[in-house]
Amino acid sequence: MLGGYGLVNEFWELVDVMAKRGYGVKKGASVRAMEKFVDMGLDGDVEKLKALFKLGSGDGVGDVSVERVGARVSKVVRGEPWGEAVEKKLLDMGVVFTSVLVKLVLENLGTDGNKAVIFFRWVEESGLFKHDEATYNALVRELGREEYVDKFWRVLGEMKDAGFEMEKGCYVLVLRQFVKKRMLKDAVDLYEVAMGGKVKPSLQDCSYLLRKIVTSSELDMELFSKVLRVYKESGNKFSSSDLNTVLKSLTSVGRYAECNKILRAMEDVGFYPDEKMQGKIGFQLSKDGKTEEASEFVDFVEGSGNVPSYKTYESLIDGYCISGHLDKAADCFQKLLKDERASSAGYALETLTNVYCSKGKADEAYRLLLAAVSDNNVKPWHTTYKLLITKLLEQGLFNEATDLFGPMKADGYPPYLNPFVKYVSKTGTTDETLAFLSKMTDKRVPSINVYTRVFKAYFKAGRHSEAQDFLSKCPGFIKNQVDVLNLFYSMKRAKDTAASTPVAA
Repeated sequence: MLGGYGLVNEFWELVDVMAKRGYGVKKGASVRAMEKFVDMGLDGDVEKLKALFKLGSGDGVGDVSVERVGARVSKVVRGEPWGEAVEKKLLDMGVVFTSVLVKLVLENLGTDGNKAVIFFRWVEESGLFKHDEATYNALVRELGREEYVDKFWRVLGEMKDAGFEMEKGCYVLVLRQFVKKRMLKDAVDLYEVAMGGKVKPSLQDCSYLLRKIVTSSELDMELFSKVLRVYKESGNKFSSSDLNTVLKSLTSVGRYAECNKILRAMEDVGFYPDEKMQGKIGFQLSKDGKTEEASEFVDFVEGSGNVPSYKTYESLIDGYCISGHLDKAADCFQKLLKDERASSAGYALETLTNVYCSKGKADEAYRLLLAAVSDNNVKPWHTTYKLLITKLLEQGLFNEATDLFGPMKADGYPPYLNPFVKYVSKTGTTDETLAFLSKMTDKRVPSINVYTRVFKAYFKAGRHSEAQDFLSKCPGFIKNQVDVLNLFYSMKRAKDTAASTPVAA
């Protein structure tokens, strides 16, 4: 029907599709097409239609199968070393070579790249067929192997010189073959060629190649940078997700310490990690104990004309605390303070205080906090004060703990009494109790409730004599306060009752 109505292009497109799928055309189906082609004066199409049937069984009768003809030609080429005898056999077959047929033969000869090249050159040099984009791609596809890589690049260059483009499917297949065989230089060079063509590789190919490069036996930064350059020159931009993908690949092969090389290479093409990525990188390096690399990372951030964000420093401090490098964590804390961002130092100070205290170094945490408050006007979190006071008292550092009342009050926090009451009632001296009560308030003396609370804690701990001694040193209005007198009276009665109760025999 297509041929009979003179739809020539559509006719041949359908014939090509059928041939690719292994179907032939019966002679009876072409009668109307032949008549129409003759009426329209399409001599070339008439000859092409005649050639289509000459390709068949040889007698011009019956179904035509390009697959079958291709198999016969391939068999002749493979049968013996190439020479005049092979060429004569091919000529005697009377085959009319078309793009579909030549492509099919090249695919059949794919396992023997040398003969594929010889046949490719012979068929054109003999004037039997002029190669087109499809046949060039067919040969390039078959030569994209390790053993034929030199021929591959030679033929690919000829194809580009002839003005033909590499098909997307051909590029993808060869790229995967190169990567599979760890031929990364060839893979990157192929990517560059494809990026320079009309049909561009997918955006994902960039990260795909970068991942393969960073996970190879040796990290080739020259290849890595080349992929980045080609990607950028094609008008593409990198994202944090691209960098994250590459860094995950580095981690998978235990090479995260080399991330600074990656960052510098990406900086060369205009990419700089955002605050979130900086934090992730800093944390990973410091957590892994890579102190030199972490310092290099900070230098990289600063060398790019930027000041590391407080979140970057927080991440570094978190990581160093996990890996046990408290000196490095403290150094990062000092850098954070020098950048005049004391208002953002609360989290970092809490983190350091936690770690110092967990390692029995509450005294170091105490000195760090006081210096941060006095020298840099840092406002610690209330939880930081509470934790540090508790740990200082647990380590018997009573004076240091009471010294924190001053900055706590200056920061607007209420005094934290629980650990002090517990400490003085169980192990503290009377003088320590008085000192605690004196420092906890700006008033002349604390409220009666605080005194009552301390007395009850003494009695609960069974330290009645210490409670009495403390009472003797209290101000007169406390000694004569009704609640206090009642408390001591009830405690005396309970003690006397217990003493007079007979013990069972």
